[in-house]
Amino acid sequence: MAQLLDGAGKLGWVLLKAVLRFVFMFINNCVAIPSYCLYLLLLQPLRIWDSSAFWHVEGVMFKWLLAMVSSWGWIAGYTVTEWGDDVRPISEEEAMVIVNHQSTGDVCTLMMCLQDKGTVVRKMMWLMDHVFKYTNFGLVSLIHGDFFIRQGKAHRDKQLIYLKDHLDKYYHSRDRKWIVLFPEGGFLRKRRETSQLFAKKHSLPHLTHVTLPRLGATHVILKTLSAQQENGSVGSDAGTPNQTGNKRKGLQWVIDVTIAYPKARPMDIQTWIFGYRPPTVTHVHYRMYPIKEVPMEAEALTDWLYQRFVEKEELLAYFYDTGSFPLEDGQKAAVSRQMTLDPVWLCVIQSLAFASGFVWYSVLQYLYCCLF
Repeated sequence: MAQLLDGAGKLGWVLLKAVLRFVFMFINNCVAIPSYCLYLLLLQPLRIWDSSAFWHVEGVMFKWLLAMVSSWGWIAGYTVTEWGDDVRPISEEEAMVIVNHQSTGDVCTLMMCLQDKGTVVRKMMWLMDHVFKYTNFGLVSLIHGDFFIRQGKAHRDKQLIYLKDHLDKYYHSRDRKWIVLFPEGGFLRKRRETSQLFAKKHSLPHLTHVTLPRLGATHVILKTLSAQQENGSVGSDAGTPNQTGNKRKGLQWVIDVTIAYPKARPMDIQTWIFGYRPPTVTHVHYRMYPIKEVPMEAEALTDWLYQRFVEKEELLAYFYDTGSFPLEDGQKAAVSRQMTLDPVWLCVIQSLAFASGFVWYSVLQYLYCCLF
C-alpha cells in the first residue's frame, strides 16, 4: 500500500508540474509572439528608411524568442553537452549546417546550443517541414524569413525552385549568415525502413541511426550561396553583393551537426513543454568542412553527402555503446564542453516579454475604448 501511495504521489506531482508548465508556456506564447509582431508592425517606417537596421532589431527579438523556448527545457534540467570542433570562432562567417533528424526536439536542442554562438541565432535561416508553419512559432518563422518545404515527389521539383527564389530574395537582403537544414527529409522513425530498402536496392550502406540524405535542398543552397570554381568545387574568391552593395564572401563552411540522445530516446517537443522526463543531457557533435572541400557537381556531392551520414552512423553507434563520442585526431582523451545559459539573462528576457505583453494589452485596450 505504501508503495502504491508513493507511486500515486509521484504521478500526481508529475501531472501537476506538467499542467503548471503548460499554463506558463501558453501565457508565455500569448505575450511574447504578439509583442514581437506588434513591435515589428510599429517599426515598419524603419524598414522603409533603413532596412538593415530593421532586420537587426528583428534578429535580436528573434534570438530572445528562441531563448525563451530554450528556457523551457533548461528549467526542466534538459541541457546540452558539445563535442568535436568548436564552431564559435566562425560564428560571423557564412555556413550551411546539416543536421540529423530524429524528432521535433532536434529544433529545440539547436535553439539552445546555438544561443552562445555570437550572432548566429539572429542571423540564421531555417529550412523546416511545412507543418511547422501551423505551429505557435510558425508566424514568427514566417516573418523572420525561414523557408517551409513540402516533402514528397509530387512537390519536390517545385519546392526546389521556390527555395532558390527564397534564397535570392531574403538571404542576403536580411544579412543571413548560417542556414540550417535536415537533409534526411523527415524523422528517423518515419524514413528508416524506406531508406534501408533504397540502400539495399542501390548497394548503398545500411544505416540504422540515420537515413540516407536527399540531395535537392543541399545542392540548391550550395549553388545559390557559393561561388563555383572551375574545378567543380565551391569557393569564395568571387564575392556576392548584398543589399547595401558590400561584397560578401558567400558560404565558407559546411558544419556537420550530429545530435545524440541518451539510450537513443529522442526528445520531442511534448517533453520540452510538459517536462515529464527526468533531467536529460543531449549530446551534440560538430565537424567543420571548408567550403572549398565540398564538390558542386551533383553526383560527387551525393557521394560526399552520403559519406557524411555514414560518419554520423559511426559516431552514433559509438556513442550509444560508450556514452561518448570517439577521439578526434591528435586527442588523447575525449573532450566535451557543457553548454550553459545565463539564468539571469533568461529571467530578464522573460520579464521583458511579460512587460511588453502588459504594455501592448493596455495600449490596445485604450485604443479600443477610444474607438468604440
